[in-house]
Amino acid sequence: MQRTIIHFDLDTFFVSCERRLDSRLMGKPVIVGGTGDRGVVSAASYEARTFGVHSAMPIKVARQLCPNGIYIRGNGGTYSKMSKEVTQILQEELPVLEKASVDEFYGDLTGMDKFFGAYKYSKELRQRIMRETGLPISFGMSPNKTVSKVATGEAKPNNEIKIDPGYEKVFLAPLSIKKIPSVGQKTFTQFCNLGVRTVDLVQQMPVEMMASVFGKNGRIIWERCNGIDDSPIVEYHERKSISSERTYGQDTIDMVKLHTTITAMAENLAFQLRRGNKLTSVVTVKIRYSDFQTYSKQLRVPYTAADHVLIPTVTELFNKLNNRRMLIRLVGVRFGGLTEGHYQIDLFENTNKTVNLYKAMDELRNKYGDHSVRRANTIGEGSRTIGNQGNPFNGEPPILLAHRHQ
Repeated sequence: MQRTIIHFDLDTFFVSCERRLDSRLMGKPVIVGGTGDRGVVSAASYEARTFGVHSAMPIKVARQLCPNGIYIRGNGGTYSKMSKEVTQILQEELPVLEKASVDEFYGDLTGMDKFFGAYKYSKELRQRIMRETGLPISFGMSPNKTVSKVATGEAKPNNEIKIDPGYEKVFLAPLSIKKIPSVGQKTFTQFCNLGVRTVDLVQQMPVEMMASVFGKNGRIIWERCNGIDDSPIVEYHERKSISSERTYGQDTIDMVKLHTTITAMAENLAFQLRRGNKLTSVVTVKIRYSDFQTYSKQLRVPYTAADHVLIPTVTELFNKLNNRRMLIRLVGVRFGGLTEGHYQIDLFENTNKTVNLYKAMDELRNKYGDHSVRRANTIGEGSRTIGNQGNPFNGEPPILLAHRHQ
């Protein structure tokens, strides 16, 4: 049976959320990503894009290009809530749904043409989403995920496109190679050096040539340029790691602030592990200095989700990393090597009293929020925005407030 895959994408999602909260922003150049000069653009309205502003651009550069724009810090909790409104509608209406990101969805409508007419059904579904949520959304429909995603990009803003079976190559041929998923800036530069800028030239190349130049990724790009993609709809995303990062408003060597930040991160991430019934075995700490040089260290530990094990490990790694006499711009903590399991008593170190303490603290956090119970040394300037980002193990992808073209 011929597959029918639909790709929905909420147009300039973060901007649309802000406009739903404040209608005075309609028609104005709005940039979400920060009010200072240290952040990057998470989303830019189409009015701001006319000035050359785009996502992943430094806020400082955006201010130079669009000095009269409206700059908003952004709120992940608000965006997550509005995303869930759209998700609930799609879950009700689509037989198979994949939430690829906070504003991007894939659905499998294979076989529905026999009963409803998949394209007409999708058009009505799109109208329902806009009517009930007030958020503009576009979609592309085709026999596979790659072509549907590219079609959505061509449909924007606030429109829809259907690519009939057999016309995938014809649709893709005149487009820039940069529009193919998995072709980033570095790969695009390589193509430009080869004199290749459009998809039709890749379609004419032997697949062996693409593989020899770009390796395994070359074969994938060739298949996608030819409209070949058998990847399935993935209904549940299993997290392999959880992490937290903070970029300071000003570069710092304040050790109290730095230790407060990484301790708060470790404490909150450990709580997320216990709430998700997970254990970690790999701890990683990252530092970015004021010259943008980034360093990281990781350490394997016995499977655990205990603060009193993870916090000292994070502190140890940070102290080993922080060996340059230079201001620090960013710090981050990541727990990887995750597996199912719950925190258990260590016969040599822990007592029932320790386990009961964790249980009591976690119950309070679940009821009153991540910040309701904290260690005294995590209360400070460096920890105000850490936590309260929802459950990372609910099967949904994480919210990315930056570094992603929308």
